[in-house]
Amino acid sequence: MESRLDKETSDKVSFITYIIPKFADAYKMNIQGAFFYLKKYGGWDFLNEHWWALHTDNPFWAVRDMFEICRQNGGLR
Repeated sequence: MESRLDKETSDKVSFITYIIPKFADAYKMNIQGAFFYLKKYGGWDFLNEHWWALHTDNPFWAVRDMFEICRQNGGLR
């Protein structure tokens, strides 16, 4: 029995696994720390909801948008 993700889900997973390390690098965090930071301050929900728009932008701006959401929700980095 072979299980395959549909294209949209596959694209979403690919983008998320690409952008979280970019976020971690930009803010001098390890990947696990970045994930938990995003979860705590709303960046994860933002990423999941808006990944389609974020993936069309320059990674710098996508990371910046995620940072801004976290900052608005109490994140300090």
